[in-house]
Amino acid sequence: MARSTAASWTVLFYLLSVLCGKILSLDHVPVLLWSTHRSFQGLASSLHEGHIISKQELHTLLKFTILSPDSRNLVLFLQDTLSVDDFTRYSDSSGKETPFYNVQELLKTSSSLVLPAVDCHAISHLSDYLQELLNWTLVTVEGPDIPHLAVNLSRPNLFVVNLHRTRRTNELSHQKELMENDQLIGSFTRSLQQQGIQASFIYTARRPSRVPVKLDLAWHTRQQLMSAENQENDLYRPLNVTNDVNGTTCILFYATNFSLTTNQIYLNLTDLTFMHQNVDTSSSNCSDSSAVLSLKYINPMNTSIKSLEIRFLMTNKFCKGSARNWFTLDFVFIQQDNKSLAKFNVSDITGPAEYSFHCQLVGTGYHQGITLIPDGDEARDWHIDISDFQIQAFNVENNKFAYASDCTTFFTPAIWMGLVTSLVLLLILTYGIHMITNLTTNSRFDDPKGPALSVPQTE
Repeated sequence: MARSTAASWTVLFYLLSVLCGKILSLDHVPVLLWSTHRSFQGLASSLHEGHIISKQELHTLLKFTILSPDSRNLVLFLQDTLSVDDFTRYSDSSGKETPFYNVQELLKTSSSLVLPAVDCHAISHLSDYLQELLNWTLVTVEGPDIPHLAVNLSRPNLFVVNLHRTRRTNELSHQKELMENDQLIGSFTRSLQQQGIQASFIYTARRPSRVPVKLDLAWHTRQQLMSAENQENDLYRPLNVTNDVNGTTCILFYATNFSLTTNQIYLNLTDLTFMHQNVDTSSSNCSDSSAVLSLKYINPMNTSIKSLEIRFLMTNKFCKGSARNWFTLDFVFIQQDNKSLAKFNVSDITGPAEYSFHCQLVGTGYHQGITLIPDGDEARDWHIDISDFQIQAFNVENNKFAYASDCTTFFTPAIWMGLVTSLVLLLILTYGIHMITNLTTNSRFDDPKGPALSVPQTE
């Protein structure tokens, strides 16, 4: 009996340990990234709200962020504890008195990316992973050493800045400690800028903090701090292609992220295409029946690729069924260094010729809203990712997009699931009502004072 009880306690303790391990594994911390010389647009476009970024996902994201030819310095600001609730709690402070004043200003004035939830186990060995990945000069910086920092620019540097510990003894002291760390981040960043050093920055913590949350300020903080991700969208303007005959705009193209990956080479063409518009479109042409958008880049992002051309082939046809013209994007071609063409088939980008076409995600990934299907081995070497894709090649007026035909249909999978579920419940309800209405009572009842009721078997 004692042995059985001991075994039961052992099993119970094991189950509790597994359960606690699962619960603790859900701890996550925010990660804030910003840069003075590169764009972070679209790097997290496939991550949905509430998604906790795993260690592998963070490493993949950092590879795309760091492994670019113009990346020479990386700064990692490490705090002991931090959570999104910290930003929520202190969002009502005004001016420079807020504990995150410098961080907010850096996010506003730089290309930024905010990851609200990253598995804290991915941060515990982040500095070791970055050192192993980059093999850069490791510079460990403590708070008092910032004013006397001397940087060797002959090699790339990985700065690990250990911020002060935040002890939650009381509200006032904790807020003061956060303000001191924020000032260290601002002074270190200004020190690098004064020396003419361009760098990318990461601000995170080793483990999450536990603070009471002011629920009425949650949405306000998310708008105030997290909206820095979308501020660069206002800087972009659509790329327009003019007609050689009359000089009017005949093609409009827009995206908030336009990136390609091939053979471990990551190309973010968003800024080149839309912000600086440093792209050659002279080979583009358009007519009433067809249009070709040609985007040519010379040595994009200083990579080993000398030339790159991307072509979008579109047609405009009259459909008898609807008695109107419809346009379609039929193919996408990619040619690198005058090699063989990489061809992608497109089947779902279509709409009335008077409209533009818009889709949130277009690319070669299975999770994209519109999937570009590779045709041949050359195309399989390319990965395309386009966010907020919008294009119009016919009937462009006043250099503006017309009403957009979106790729999202009315009957989405969620709507179909709701309809089918409602139909099943309606059938069950109908069957139940039918059974109730067909209930019958006995035509004869047994009298306890009289003889027993006998029902013949033949009735």
